Amino acid sequence: MDAVVQKPALTDAEQKAKYNFDKLAKRLRHGVGDAIDDFGMIEAGDRIMVCLSGGKDSYTMLDILLSLQKSAPIDFELIAVNLDQKQPGFPEHVLPAYLDKLGVPYKIVEEDTYSIVKRVVPEGKTTCGLCSRLRRGILYRVADELGCTKIALGHHRDDILETLFLNMFHGGRLKAMPPKLVSDDGRHMVIRPLAYCREKDIERYAELRAFPIIPCNLCGSQTNLQRVVVGDMLRDWDKRFPGRLESMFRSLQHVVPSHLADPQRFDFKGLKTQDTPFEDGDTAFDALELPPQPPEGSLRGISIMDSRDKLEGCH
Repeated sequence: MDAVVQKPALTDAEQKAKYNFDKLAKRLRHGVGDAIDDFGMIEAGDRIMVCLSGGKDSYTMLDILLSLQKSAPIDFELIAVNLDQKQPGFPEHVLPAYLDKLGVPYKIVEEDTYSIVKRVVPEGKTTCGLCSRLRRGILYRVADELGCTKIALGHHRDDILETLFLNMFHGGRLKAMPPKLVSDDGRHMVIRPLAYCREKDIERYAELRAFPIIPCNLCGSQTNLQRVVVGDMLRDWDKRFPGRLESMFRSLQHVVPSHLADPQRFDFKGLKTQDTPFEDGDTAFDALELPPQPPEGSLRGISIMDSRDKLEGCH
């Protein structure tokens, strides 16, 4: 008989590193699973186009979706799509090599949007608006060609908060970036599975997983972007006031139109006094009353986080 090769025991430092990584991976996995469940992002039989840019966010999104796909109680397909925008020096071999190694179905789309953006946008001006419109149109077309039912983008919680403040500061609108939306033409469903995930967790995860990161030469070097300014503001708040970003994000999930100032969203003119307490009355900073938790073992819907093994025999 062949001798059994014993693996060397982990050192204390290695055990701590493994514990911290497992804890981080679990937090991200649960964040993605909760977002998918809360917003109904993935359904049985979906064919999901995972937009892979080569950045930390899209790598993390693909990695966690692949993990969930293996154990989820429903079947769905994933196909990674990268848009090669023909930026000078773009390492074309990196993503195909990575995806081939994973055995993930993928498609590389070659479209020279770089030249268009550089020709149209004056030097020193922000390229993001035109670049994103060109990219979005191409991705919608490719989703049709591939027969995909959902388009997954790698925006995370911090992106959503940044968009909220950008719209307030520069657009005069109380509007963020939704975890799930239908495209303007009504034909495509866009999902953001990382909506509950913190950027600093994604950064650490990508570093530990050693993803082959590809920098963006179109927008990543534009230090004058307002999004960069807002992002720096949020990171400063997160450092000086722990928990503030979490509280701000929760506010997006507890909107009270009667306490804003949009007459299109609430009938202020029709308000009348009454003898009974008003449901949306002025409770100011009273403690939030959370709904009661269901008793342990009670029936609930199937979650993407459920193991298909546990659900065998369920009908």
